[in-house]
Amino acid sequence: MDSNKWKGKFCIEVSPIPNILVIFGASGDLAHRKLIPALFSLFTKNLLHQKSKVIGCARSQMSDSEFKNKVEESLLKYIPNLDKSKLVEFLDKLNYISGQYNEAKTYNALLSKIEELEAKINTETGRIFYLSTPPTIYFTIVKQLGLSKLTDENEEGVPWRNVVLEKPFGRDLKTAKELDSQLRSVLNERQIYRIDHYLGKETVQNILMLRFANIMFEPIWNNKYIDNVQIMVGESVGIGNRAGYYDSYGHLRDMFQNHILQMLALVAMEPPTSFESNHIRNEKVKVLEAIKPFPINELDKHIVRGQYEKGEVDGEKVDGYLDENNIPEDSMTESFVAGKFLIDNWRWKGVPFYMRSGKRMKERLTEIKITFKKVPYSIFNPIQAEDLSPNILTLNVQPDEGLALSIQAKQPGPKLCMGDLTMDFKYNEIFGGDKPEAYERLLLDTMLADQTLFIRSDFIDLSWGLFTPVLEAWEKGNHPLYKYKAGSWGPKEACKLLVQDGFCWCDCN
Repeated sequence: MDSNKWKGKFCIEVSPIPNILVIFGASGDLAHRKLIPALFSLFTKNLLHQKSKVIGCARSQMSDSEFKNKVEESLLKYIPNLDKSKLVEFLDKLNYISGQYNEAKTYNALLSKIEELEAKINTETGRIFYLSTPPTIYFTIVKQLGLSKLTDENEEGVPWRNVVLEKPFGRDLKTAKELDSQLRSVLNERQIYRIDHYLGKETVQNILMLRFANIMFEPIWNNKYIDNVQIMVGESVGIGNRAGYYDSYGHLRDMFQNHILQMLALVAMEPPTSFESNHIRNEKVKVLEAIKPFPINELDKHIVRGQYEKGEVDGEKVDGYLDENNIPEDSMTESFVAGKFLIDNWRWKGVPFYMRSGKRMKERLTEIKITFKKVPYSIFNPIQAEDLSPNILTLNVQPDEGLALSIQAKQPGPKLCMGDLTMDFKYNEIFGGDKPEAYERLLLDTMLADQTLFIRSDFIDLSWGLFTPVLEAWEKGNHPLYKYKAGSWGPKEACKLLVQDGFCWCDCN
């Protein structure tokens, strides 16, 4: 399909006012691999206001010019064929301040630099503080920002003073509430942008438009027509150099409490009254309120955990989890989780949502499969209704973003010749490869003070409330940790979650 033939196109993008973006942890990997390249991309698309400025802040001692050199190296590494003239213009926006995060003089220097830049901008300017740092020092930074008046706003919150946080947001319900209490002692909820990069992916954003801009889907988006929903987040990589964090955290905390529940909420939510941040987030929260708690006395029938052993991924032999560097030989940390979720409301009563995610799986794949019920009766004798494959709508999130719909259709040949036909749409094939990265969308939204794709505190409390009892049960050691070979789709016990209900994973091994 020719992208020039894309009809009825409504592309509405709002350009932000000038913003001063401060990146704490500016010498780190996330800043140079994701954040700064995303800002440069926005700049080349004229979506970073020409008067906006970027201030890097970290403990590493560097001058402005040394920071710019480091940024230039990163951009040349991560953005192929970049425009050198644009690079020179972008580098001119950068500044750098070094200092300890717990020292007032760091923030006094930061305030002086911001006031100097704002005086030159000479117009209403937003401030964004991006915490690309370990979560353990979030409150240290936020407290100092408050003490130095850097985050003070007027009652309307314009111009804004927003703080962006990376996950994790706590490690259970208690610590999440403690972190939220600390943040709210300095900031209003409207100032807190809890980031989940999955929500910046085009296919995830497309769920809302697919459902609510097409009359053909919404009438059948319920338990009368949908049999089950499967959400898969498979990673072919292992834990890499994250052993310290990952072994103390585990896969349930790392993936389910945030990414996977966010996708479930978008699939299952009721129509919001408008495409406005709090209307959308209100409906997502209602989904979590309706999820039935896992029955602890029958936990293994509803959620399964696993840990990868030695195996082969993409033709390469790889170590097992316990063989990874800095992992204790007796570690019981899960690298795989599969769960059955039930949403107890009018729309979804009786429809199971099966979700799984793991490290060292067969391939890198994130997808949502909506399987519809089979036709109740077949007129195509001798073919019976149960012989016909169900219609399946697949939303591909990564690596190839797009969607596919499988239907039954006549095939060339005899009069009665029917089989599966898949209508497949990929973003790259339709629109080309110039698709914005997730961090571009999310950074632009922070500069527009739009919280639609960010996580609200009540969603976090509900998600931890769902999983904390599971974590506590696992920590007691009464539930098995199943092994699975690297390069597989996880332990066979994960298949039994569906088999007991008469279903199966679409690729069950």
